Amino acid sequence: MRILISIDDTDDADSKGTGEIAEIIAGALVDAGLASVGRVTRHQLLIHPDIAYTSHNSSMCFDAEIAAEDLDAVIALCAQTLAAESVAVADPGLAVVVPERLADPDALMAFGVAAKERVITKEEAYRLAEELQVHLSEHGGTGIGVIGALAGVGLKMTGNDGRFKGKFQLMADTDGVADVARIKRQDVDDVRTLDGASLGDQERVLVGTDCKLILQDGLAVLMVQPSPEDSAATWSVVDRKALRAF
Repeated sequence: MRILISIDDTDDADSKGTGEIAEIIAGALVDAGLASVGRVTRHQLLIHPDIAYTSHNSSMCFDAEIAAEDLDAVIALCAQTLAAESVAVADPGLAVVVPERLADPDALMAFGVAAKERVITKEEAYRLAEELQVHLSEHGGTGIGVIGALAGVGLKMTGNDGRFKGKFQLMADTDGVADVARIKRQDVDDVRTLDGASLGDQERVLVGTDCKLILQDGLAVLMVQPSPEDSAATWSVVDRKALRAF
């Protein structure tokens, strides 16, 4: 069955980031033979003076395929690895959700959206987790990371929030241009303009070096914009800074 695993508030300014810890947890599950895992997505939450966070207040989430009878073992390994990898001053939280078992998935998605818009308390997070009967636990410090962990799952479930962790360079021709068909053979589900239009497979894109993907309609999407008139291709990959809105 498919599950979603989300963590938040694991690091400080000098330690490995929450995204790296999410990948360590995912790797531990694979190494233990408990899961096959998907890519980690980063979900931006509200920046506010009343919210304690290290740098950007973002949570990390990834999906996994597991055997139903292994759920407790998966949760235990996630918790153990999270506690071991988080720094002592952090306030880490863990959420593990089985989407198909949710009686009210809309409530969880609404919680995720709310965490981008207003200050949410730990009590609200635990109350919703209890109502939905999902796993939510804290593993150090104040445990305030449970808010972001639960929100990360909700936002991932919308299919329209977040960026995939990491940047990469797409394979292209010697002039740095690749057609959409070639791009989509490199773990990219779709190539879209900023207004949401999908490009045809023959369209040409100047891919550059530091490409990032966003989560849109449940897909890993590469965003592009019109190139300058003197460019080698009609389209260019959107600068990473322009993706902050996602």
